[in-house]
Amino acid sequence: MATDTHPSKTGAGGAGHTLRRLLLDNGALSALVVLLVAMSLLSGDFLTTQNLLNVGVQAAVTAILAFGVTFVIVSAGIDLSVGSVAALSATVLAWSATSAGVPVWLAVIIAVATGIACGFVSGALVAYGKLPSFIATLAMLSVARGLSLVISQGRPIPFPDSVSVLGDTLGGWLPVPVLVMIAMGLIAALILARTYIGRSMYAIGGNEEAARLSGLRVKKQKLAIYALSGLFAAVAGIVLASRLVSAQPQAAQGYELDAIAAVVIGGASLAGGVGKASGTLIGALILAVLRNGLNLLSVSAFWQQVVIGVVIALAVLLDTLRRKAGSGAASAGGASAAPGAPGKGRKGAMQVGIAVVCLAAVIAAVTFFKSGSSGTTTKVGMSLSTLNNPFFVQMKEGAQKEAKAAGIDLTVTDAQNDASQQANQLENFTSSGVDSVIVNPVDSDAVGPGVRNANKAGIPVVAADRGVNKAKTSTLVASDNVAGGKLAAKTLADRLGGKGSIIVLQGTAGTSASRERGAGFAAGIKAYPDIKIVATQPADFDRTKGLDVMTNLLQSHPGINGVFAENDEMALGAVKALGSKAGKTVPVVGFDGTPDGLTAVEAGTLYASVAQQPGELGKIAVQNAIKAADGKKIDSMVKVPVKVVTRQNVADFS
Repeated sequence: MATDTHPSKTGAGGAGHTLRRLLLDNGALSALVVLLVAMSLLSGDFLTTQNLLNVGVQAAVTAILAFGVTFVIVSAGIDLSVGSVAALSATVLAWSATSAGVPVWLAVIIAVATGIACGFVSGALVAYGKLPSFIATLAMLSVARGLSLVISQGRPIPFPDSVSVLGDTLGGWLPVPVLVMIAMGLIAALILARTYIGRSMYAIGGNEEAARLSGLRVKKQKLAIYALSGLFAAVAGIVLASRLVSAQPQAAQGYELDAIAAVVIGGASLAGGVGKASGTLIGALILAVLRNGLNLLSVSAFWQQVVIGVVIALAVLLDTLRRKAGSGAASAGGASAAPGAPGKGRKGAMQVGIAVVCLAAVIAAVTFFKSGSSGTTTKVGMSLSTLNNPFFVQMKEGAQKEAKAAGIDLTVTDAQNDASQQANQLENFTSSGVDSVIVNPVDSDAVGPGVRNANKAGIPVVAADRGVNKAKTSTLVASDNVAGGKLAAKTLADRLGGKGSIIVLQGTAGTSASRERGAGFAAGIKAYPDIKIVATQPADFDRTKGLDVMTNLLQSHPGINGVFAENDEMALGAVKALGSKAGKTVPVVGFDGTPDGLTAVEAGTLYASVAQQPGELGKIAVQNAIKAADGKKIDSMVKVPVKVVTRQNVADFS
């Protein structure tokens, strides 16, 4: 009879040993603990109840999506469609309940059924169509996103109040999205561990051919697996739209990558056969902690994505090395190897080493890439819709220059044209107790809840360039977009001699800038009845999209006489599409007066640009944010003048 000669682990020592073993056996959990400790040490605002709840809310949508993706990855597949399916499901719910007049409870069922149907189609393409899961779900990504845009006509749809409670709190403090995340996590864990389909996932992922030979109906199981992923995506979409109080047709773009990252960080293998719901939850929390902490630590928006990518890679490396060390120790010492065996020691040292590297990466990011100043009394948070546009880069630079001159701490974040990410950033600013907030909305409606939360906390909010709907702001600092649109219409009409056919490239749907510029242009062009708008298409303020949309429109309208684009980036895309016609036979008028736009005006390829002053706009926004923080009275609207820039006066603006 064998005798256990190892000391008994009881009491506090036993608990400590158990915790140590738990951390050593779970690389993702170790990385999460390291990040929590690091963020707590680096930011006094991190380890507060409100901020930790914010982290939970910000992890919720990614986690719910990732639970569904876990099913697919465990079965050795991949699902790239979940972000688009989430957006489509939310759009279907909002449209059904508002435009179609369907009862809300039925609209919810239809939305969930939509997600399941999308997953079912993907599963059918994989199981019966023999398409690789990558291709099948990539196709569904495009189809679902397109249907979302078709149903919504590219515009946000208000969400029913009775469903929006899913984005609210219970008792004024407990976020409902966190409760939904926990519930869906428990369901996912139950499915994986306690059901026939869960065991089938592991069998198919481990060896599909062996599973088939053992009598498992692999094709039918794959249908169910992808349908489950679609169901979880639908729930995630409903929660996301509830937070934003509107269904955004462009919502959740790129979320599929976050979901896959969360699953892999959590210990699942892309080769299949391995994965747990608990690991996926940890992976989603790691991503949320990173983004939240980097916001609080004022890490430059340009470097945040780099830091997140590096730490994700280190977290996965930690788990990979742990597995290799574990298998190596098992091979060397067998199943009966003592806890203190060399393999175990090497594995523990490896865990600590990688964890230290994770911590060093975060500290280095804060040390070298921090965007705000330190030791100041006034703290201002600034959330920009995107920094992938020269106009907003100039706005940021103007704001930072003024902040430095005023001696205040300005933290700038990049929402990457994601309304949900902007909502997270506003929550982070609110929980960190900034003195005022500047927001340049991705969507004027979706930003409302975040601004209202800041209002409740007594934090004044300044809107920049675009207005905020259904929430109070201290002021709106913006160019007169309506007047600018009218100037653009007059400039283009004068160049055309009052007649001809033109194309209009619109900005991002739902933004006040696009709406106001478009309204101003439409009002101005009415004075010229011989000018006909033959096509109006959105290109989302993006140069590449402007190029693609313009190229397509030229196929059906090759004889156009002019183009108006609601910003310079789209205008430059149109110039590229027009080639030698640009500036010679087809004048293009843009809006913003960006450096690239002014260069094109000087070269003669862009006929004119309605120039804003983004640097001045950022400067004035900071000035008003400081006044609002000090409780001083400010005007409800501050207009930054616009001017038409042509080749004749471009030297005055360069």
